[in-house]
Amino acid sequence: MIYTVTFNPSLDYIMHVADFKTGKVNRSDHEEILPGGKGINVSVVLKNLGVNSIILGYTAGFIGAEIEKRVKNYGCTTDFIRISKGLSRINIKLKEAVETEINGSGPEIKEDDLERLFQKLDSIEENDILVLAGSIPSSLPEDIYEKIMLRLSGKNIRIVVDATKDLLVNVLKYQPFLIKPNLHELGELFGVVLSKRDEAITYGKKLIEMGARNVLISMAKDGAILISEDGSVLQNGAPKGTVVNSVGAGDSMVAGFLTGYLKTKDLRHAFKMGIATGSASAFSDKLATAAEVTKLIEVISDK
Repeated sequence: MIYTVTFNPSLDYIMHVADFKTGKVNRSDHEEILPGGKGINVSVVLKNLGVNSIILGYTAGFIGAEIEKRVKNYGCTTDFIRISKGLSRINIKLKEAVETEINGSGPEIKEDDLERLFQKLDSIEENDILVLAGSIPSSLPEDIYEKIMLRLSGKNIRIVVDATKDLLVNVLKYQPFLIKPNLHELGELFGVVLSKRDEAITYGKKLIEMGARNVLISMAKDGAILISEDGSVLQNGAPKGTVVNSVGAGDSMVAGFLTGYLKTKDLRHAFKMGIATGSASAFSDKLATAAEVTKLIEVISDK
């Protein structure tokens, strides 16, 4: 089974405004409301590709109830922990010529809430997959990912970490199965600016030396690079298409990679599946579907 963790899920309230003016009354052309959170995105895309998962995390109040309802409408299985006080967050995404976002803070997660999550995580079994994705709310300890991986160490659980900065670096000693920095995030880890593939490979290999088993580097329109624990390097460009919405593309790449790996145990196929799935989400205003992924994977050449 695959488990995804979204510590601070949201309702994303997306408003499309043609000519936004500050200090004035603006009216949107149309609106959308979607459940948000990196772990949720991974689970939704997994379901679209025919793979079941269980979504863990926290919800609170009527907004939390709506998040859970909308996630279940995608066919996903949830096991959220309900917090008695506060409200899950609403993130406002204003789409115009320049996109503006206002993200809510979410409810306070207390120590006993965290212990309830640990108890759920304790039920994860050998060979299961756990996806830890995204930033963490301020009410949680900064080393929460480390605490989780330490607690689960020795159980032969494949853990995927999609995070940035210290949140990622500090878990490498626990040998995560997969990490997925983008090119900017990879450079940020080492205090450099990266622009070339050979530079990305050099620094990706450093992450392998630091403990990661597989490093998947997303490079937007330039495709991706996969560096595996045996030192092999796979590279592919992205299929051609018009980017409609980049939100969720990275999460989709993770879901595609896991789907491909579970079905074949072949890293090359998993890599191509990841690129196709990330691209399918980027080329659509919704998250990738199986039909879209199948169409794109056929045009990704082997390298």
